[in-house]
Amino acid sequence: MKYNCVKYLLLLITAVCFNNECSAAQQIPVTSRQLIPFNQDWQFKKATYKTNISLATADWQNISLPHTWNNKDIQKGKGFYMGDAFYKKDFKVNNDWKGKRVFIRFEGVGTVADVYVNNKLIGEHKGAYAAFCFDISNSLRYDTVNTILVKVNNEERPDIIPINNKLFGVYGGIYRPVNLIVTGKINISTTDYASPGIYIKQDVNAQKANLSVTAKIENKETQIQEVTVKTVIRDRGGKIVKEVRQSELVKPQGINIVAQQLSLNNPHLWNGRKDPYLYSLTTSIIKQGKTIDEVTQPLGLRYFSIVPGKGFYLNGQPYRLYGVCRHQEWQDYGSALSNEQHKADLDMIYEIGATSIRFAHYQQAEYIYSKCDSMGFVIWAEIPFVNAVSAQEGENAKQQLTELIRQNYNHPAIYNWGLHNEVYSNSADGFVPVLTRELNDIAKTEDPGRFTASVSGYGEMDRPSNLAADIQGINRYYGWYEGKIPDLEDWVTGLEKNYPDHKVVLSEYGTEANVNQQQENVGETGDPGAQFWPETYQTKFHEIQWGIIAKHPYLVASYVWNMFDFSVPSANGGGVPARNMKGLITYDRKIKKDAFYWYKANWSEEPVLYISGRRDSVRVEAVTTVKVFSNLQNVSLYLNDHKIAQTETGTTRYDLVFKNVHLQPGANELKAEGYRDGKIITDHIIWYLKQ
Repeated sequence: MKYNCVKYLLLLITAVCFNNECSAAQQIPVTSRQLIPFNQDWQFKKATYKTNISLATADWQNISLPHTWNNKDIQKGKGFYMGDAFYKKDFKVNNDWKGKRVFIRFEGVGTVADVYVNNKLIGEHKGAYAAFCFDISNSLRYDTVNTILVKVNNEERPDIIPINNKLFGVYGGIYRPVNLIVTGKINISTTDYASPGIYIKQDVNAQKANLSVTAKIENKETQIQEVTVKTVIRDRGGKIVKEVRQSELVKPQGINIVAQQLSLNNPHLWNGRKDPYLYSLTTSIIKQGKTIDEVTQPLGLRYFSIVPGKGFYLNGQPYRLYGVCRHQEWQDYGSALSNEQHKADLDMIYEIGATSIRFAHYQQAEYIYSKCDSMGFVIWAEIPFVNAVSAQEGENAKQQLTELIRQNYNHPAIYNWGLHNEVYSNSADGFVPVLTRELNDIAKTEDPGRFTASVSGYGEMDRPSNLAADIQGINRYYGWYEGKIPDLEDWVTGLEKNYPDHKVVLSEYGTEANVNQQQENVGETGDPGAQFWPETYQTKFHEIQWGIIAKHPYLVASYVWNMFDFSVPSANGGGVPARNMKGLITYDRKIKKDAFYWYKANWSEEPVLYISGRRDSVRVEAVTTVKVFSNLQNVSLYLNDHKIAQTETGTTRYDLVFKNVHLQPGANELKAEGYRDGKIITDHIIWYLKQ
């Protein structure tokens, strides 16, 4: 009993320190791993030093992490700061760490990070979006103050993907959290591409789940050590449902690979949004009866497949994948977001009813993937091999893909690893096809249980850069960059006819919309080069195109580009510089566009009743059409308290069209009513007819 109480107290202390960042000097030693947030009391300066790193001495700003220096300038257009900057933190080390291992783990730094401890270079990392972890045990001083110095650079480089800022800005800074990790001399690896150090492989069906858990264990003692490796599965309530133990002799050279087998009968399956049930899995190292290290990972038991022509299947049942793409930035914050902001984005994506998310075009925050596990999104994760090619980025692309897979291997939400987006070669032996085949080989070797995808911006299947992955993603913007909105129908029916056995995803589709620009009547062709992008055109675009997509389960998945407006430094259209406004929600997250409610009516199980065109409120035509997006029963529309008798169904059954509505001069109140489970739900707007 006494031992259990002490153990509980130590766990409580660790939890408190995790939530209320403790300084290194305040940490109370425990026998197991300590995870110590390391985000407060940093100093920052923009400067370039080509000779001696120690020159970075004066004119520091006090900041906390996450932090980016581009949170404002990158959102104004070209000319934002790309170059060197420095981050510095002084701290004292707890004497109880002597004889232990201390690591520093950065979740994301844009783009190149050189990490120094007490003026000694510890390591360099290239790539803005993946975590990296360095062992700093031997560079710490216990008799004086220690200094961590990080030189960061976000200049475009031909050897680091993405090689330019044209599709989206690469924010400079330590823009995700930093942690110290303290372990004993025998520990589960933290430096295997900053992965959790354990990998859970599943072989699951409705009757049984067979699991293979591989742990990578390091021993920094001088001799072989005898330990017990224990793996425990707990259900959602914390009850142990499976446990295995085995004795191991861990060598002091290299990495010790320990594999354990577990099985569960009649498992509770992770079933997307319907039932995102999560177990937890903890692998521990025990020596002389004490836990000296352990790692816990989410465990969602599921199996999936793709049936050509029929789509995605989850746990043996059809499960339609439709959703949005997401960039990791907010207006005035850039990419330095809190978990609360990440959650706000996911909550809005959940509200719209999406079943799937494509996280484009790079690895996103660890919090994001964890929340998708618990919310039930089926997700696509990818690397930023995008937009342009230098033929010098191959090694970095392979590194970033390995980081993406190892760091996120255990998340049940992920079904697909994305290898490239809109990069091309003229022949099948060109740089892009060859590198994509190599990337696909890495992905299938690292993780044969998931799909891979490459993405083309051209509509035809037969291109040299295509078909090197399991899934062919194709971005289509009919009605915006080419053709007319309804042309999507001929494209997808052509693929169904000519490539019936292929796995195809509509990986992007969408059009721009400035909510401050409106127009009563719009055509079927937009103008990307114009300064006028009316919201009403976006609404019409999505009404037509989702109406087409919904009829074609041949498309394994479809993703609206984009959920949120975002910055593009080179952009200049729609009356707002440096802005891509294809989002269904504005950059500041304050306005959900009409198209948001169109999808919510079509996708969500929550009651939806929405009169379209509320910002197009000043009208010039006395006889007009009113559209209501709704998944309710018995929907009626009233104009100035008079019921409109005629209604038609638009491109889907959730699209209610009221034609020949006669407005009177001045103010007109439109009110819609509908029912769900006997309860009335209403919506109303005001339109003004010019005199």
